[in-house]
This record gives sequence, structure tokens and C-alpha cells, in this order.
Amino acid sequence: MDDQNKNLLLATALSMVVILVWFLLFPPPEPTEDPNAPVATETDAPTPDGVATAPRAADPLGGGTPAEAPAANADTTEAPRLPLDSARLEGSISLTGGRIDDLRLKDYHVELSVESPIVQMLDPVGSSNPYYALYGWAPGNGLALSDVPGANTSWTIESGETLTPDSPVTLRWESPAGLIFRRTISVDEDFMFSVTQAVENTGDQTVSLAPYGVLARHGEPDDLKNFFVLFEGALQMSDGILEQTKYKNIPDLDMLPAEGTQATVERVQETGWVGFTDHYWMATLIPDAGTPFKSVVKYDARRDIYQTEAVLPTVELAPGASREVSSKLFAGAKEWETIREYQKAGIDRFLDSIDWGWFFFITKYMFAVLHWLNLHIGNMGLAIIALTLLLKALLFPLAYKSYASMAKMKELQPEMEKLKERAGDDREKLQKEMMALYKKEKVNPAAGCLPILLQIPIFFSLYKVIFVTLELRHANFFGPFNDLSAPDPTSLYNLFGLLPWGAPDPQSILALVFIGILPLLLGISMWLQQKLNPAPADPTQQMIFAWMPWVFMFMLGGFASGLVVYWITNNVITFMQQYMIMRSHGYTPDIMGNIKSSVKKKKDKEQDSK
Repeated sequence: MDDQNKNLLLATALSMVVILVWFLLFPPPEPTEDPNAPVATETDAPTPDGVATAPRAADPLGGGTPAEAPAANADTTEAPRLPLDSARLEGSISLTGGRIDDLRLKDYHVELSVESPIVQMLDPVGSSNPYYALYGWAPGNGLALSDVPGANTSWTIESGETLTPDSPVTLRWESPAGLIFRRTISVDEDFMFSVTQAVENTGDQTVSLAPYGVLARHGEPDDLKNFFVLFEGALQMSDGILEQTKYKNIPDLDMLPAEGTQATVERVQETGWVGFTDHYWMATLIPDAGTPFKSVVKYDARRDIYQTEAVLPTVELAPGASREVSSKLFAGAKEWETIREYQKAGIDRFLDSIDWGWFFFITKYMFAVLHWLNLHIGNMGLAIIALTLLLKALLFPLAYKSYASMAKMKELQPEMEKLKERAGDDREKLQKEMMALYKKEKVNPAAGCLPILLQIPIFFSLYKVIFVTLELRHANFFGPFNDLSAPDPTSLYNLFGLLPWGAPDPQSILALVFIGILPLLLGISMWLQQKLNPAPADPTQQMIFAWMPWVFMFMLGGFASGLVVYWITNNVITFMQQYMIMRSHGYTPDIMGNIKSSVKKKKDKEQDSK
């Protein structure tokens, strides 16, 4: 494969990649229903405490359906509350239902400015986006709904005044059936809650009941990306098998009569977790390892509520007996290092809660290296450049073969021209003689293809890492480049800040035209890389190569600036490698001559057209 065909293959492959990504950047919004629409279903039955669906009889694994989320119009923002405060979290716990439903992340702001509000992780019912964790017990034999705590139970504080890492709190409620329920909640220094549910039977009858945890979300998230490269929705890890269900697909789950709605159910025997993940934040129910449980993802169409459940085994409680069960709740930022520590502590495959994509065998390790480089360098932009250097060093043996083959092909160019003259229109004869020439000179024309093919998964993997991982969010490079997960903030519109007006809105058409300095450098670096070789003789190829750097420049202008930094660095290193290898094989690229030649051809073409 000669250098022109190599470049054509590269241009075609990368064009397909970029065009595909570009057209899927802003998919049309999904239609949504009014969450308060009063749509009735046959399976919904009103209950004394206002819960939408009555729990069903418990099965041997702790089945049955726990009490569902409270109604969307039930305002609990004014309910009595117990404050929560740690180094990284702030909020409160509602004593109505004992819900963990008010949680903010101290370390993360909604926007880049430190003046912007901090990220709201969980919201109570009555707010604009209710999202909360609810714990309770599903009644079994000998119990009615009013005998177990539910979504609207009024708990009292038995111990503790403020939930902190050093001071857990305990809530208490006594049921009419003579059961005393306690719920002890603690939180660590990061984002993990521990919830211990205890019950004591002071009555005179043996009863059965099943502990559960629920994560409920009213409607889809407002900031849903709906982007093909990112997974957002429900996660179920069940004995080492990860199941993902996007928000838009949850309403289309099969109708399960046992759950009374659209749902998917997994029976976990040893280890697992279930919850919701967004772009950078996640809430997950995590029963203790070795405890079997029923993992459920469901959708309440009547009230537009997305719900995940972890239902633990049913317990039999004789008079005078007591039982307690423990589980965990992760609610916070998907920090790689923090989640890795939780995985080391025993949460099976917790790092897989980060969406590593199809090329997970590359992206996982690529990010680990990028994270290590950032820790040692202290600048994510420089870490991306260092990672690019490492990747190019790993691929250098293949690149050397590619460029050496290209240099050898150039040496054979006069011989190949003679073969073309002798063969004339006989293409079969030409192919045979060319293959004989390659064999004689020990040249592999396909040697240049492998580095190009390897660049495609590397490009996708790095794009995935930059787009998905939290560590790139608001990551600083230098000057105006203070968020490597966002497009270049500079613009030709104001001459990169020299003129006294702002850049166009990133969502406007003008932003696609008036690109920033990084895409401009990308186009220039691609153009210079082309000038290592003379322009191809074929007019069609000439046109493709002439336009390709500038097409890429505009198309990649809206991509994350961290990815553009990688691509510029990759082009510069490739240019240097190719130049040095060509010189080592006796061929010195005439860069200025090639530039002058392309300009002259353009002028000649303009004169001919006149």
C-alpha cells in the first residue's frame, strides 16, 4: 500500500468515525409524560398509608413487592428532618419514611464557577426532581401494611442529633402489632452509607417480614445526555454479571404480574448491587456480600417513577425474638479512585459502574495510566500529552515498519512507473509484476495499514475516557482551557479573546463556524503532516486531501478539548517520527517544496477555469 492509498484509508476511516459521532451528538429529545398524570392501573390498590401498591405475599427468597414510592404530589420537603454533615456531603434525612432524600456533594459545583450551586444528588418528594432512598419491611404472614414501616411512617430519633462520620443516628418506630423497628444509619468520609434495620417482636404471635431497600426517581433526569457513547440508567450487578437498562428502555420492560408493573428481576445468590447511574453521579443499593436478594428494576407508568429494589430474604420472628440486617447505600460521585477502594473492600466489580464501553479492555487501563500521570504531573492536559507520548512509544515498532515501508515504496516509485508503462491497460499483468517486484525487494505494501487500524480503537477509547470519567470534568489545562471535558472555550469570533465581546454560545450554529484555537491547531498539524509527501496525481485524491484537514478542524471543534489536545499531540509526534524515519532511509521530505507545489497547482487550476 503506497502512501497515497494509506492516507486515503486513514481519511476515509476517520471521516466515517467523526461523521457518525457528529450526527449523534445531539439526538432528538425523548417524549415524556406528565409525572402527575392520574393514569390508573388494575394492579394499583390504595393503602392506608398512601402507598400506591400493596406489597404481595413474600416468597422464600424475600420476594414480594415492597411498599412503593410515595405519590408524586405528596410534599415531604417540610417534614421533620435530621441533619447530615460530612467532609464531602451535606443534607438531611426525612423522618417521614426515614428517607435519605436530601443530599448535596460539597466538592462539585453545577458549573465551572465556584459561585455556582453545589451538585444536588438526592431530592425529596415535593421538589422538582424527587430522587431518594427508602428502606422498610414488606409484611408477610400475620402482618398487615399498617404493621410495618412504609413510605409515610413517622419515625422518632432514638439517638444522635446530626449524622456525621463520627456519629451515627438511630430512628425508632413502634407498630400496632407490637413490633419495635429501629434503623441505624452511618456514613463514611466519602459517599457510602451503612443502614442497619432491626426489628424486635414484643407481641405474642410469630410473624414473617422481608427487609428491603428502594431507590426511586420521579421522571427522567433533567440533565440526561441521551448520547450513544454514554450509558445512563439502571445497573444490576448479579453474581458477577452486569445488566444495563437505559432510562428510555425501562418503560418498555416486560409486564411482570408478580411485580404489578413493567419490571426485570434478577435473583442474586452471593454478591451484587442495583441502582441508577447518570453521567457523573450514581446511587446504588448494596446488600452485604453472601446475602441472597432479589434485584428489581421497575417503572410505575401511572406516576412516571423509575425504581430499583433490593429485597432481602424473609425472616421469621417468634415472640420475644429480634433480628437485624445490614446493607449499604452509595450516593455520590463516580470517582475512579474512591470506587476502586470500595471494590477492594469487597463490593464486587464496583468499578464496572463506570461505563468503560466496548473497548473496556483498553479504556480501563488507559484511564488508570492517565490518572497516575495526572497525580504525578498535577495537570490533566499535560497528562493527556504524556499519555499520547506513551501510546506512540508503544506503537513505534509498528509505526517504524509503516514509515520504512512507505520510504521503500518511494524508492520503488520509478520502477513502478516503468511497470505501468509496459503493462498499459492490462491491469492483471500490472498486478502480477508489481507483486513480483514487492517480493524481490522484500516490501510489504500492507505494512502501513496496521498502525492506522490500531489508532481507531485508541481514538474511541480515549474519547470514551474523556467523555465518561468524572476526573476530566472541570479539569484544568492552562489559561482559558479549564474544563477538558468541554469544547474549546476560545473562538475566532473574538480573535481568541482579543476583541471586546464574548464567544458565541456553545450550542449555537456560530460556535460550529467560529472555532477555537485548539481545533485550528489540529487542522494545521494535519495539513503539515500531509505536506511530508507530494500531492497525489489523481485530481479526486488531491481534492480529498486538500479539504480533509479543514473538514476535521471544524468537525472536531465541538468535541471535548482534551480529545483535541490528544489529536494535536498525536499529529505532531507522527510528523516528527515520519520525518526522521524517512530521512534515515535516504529520503528527505521537501515540505516547503510540497507546499509551494500545492499552491502553484491551485493557481494554475484557477487560471484554467478562467
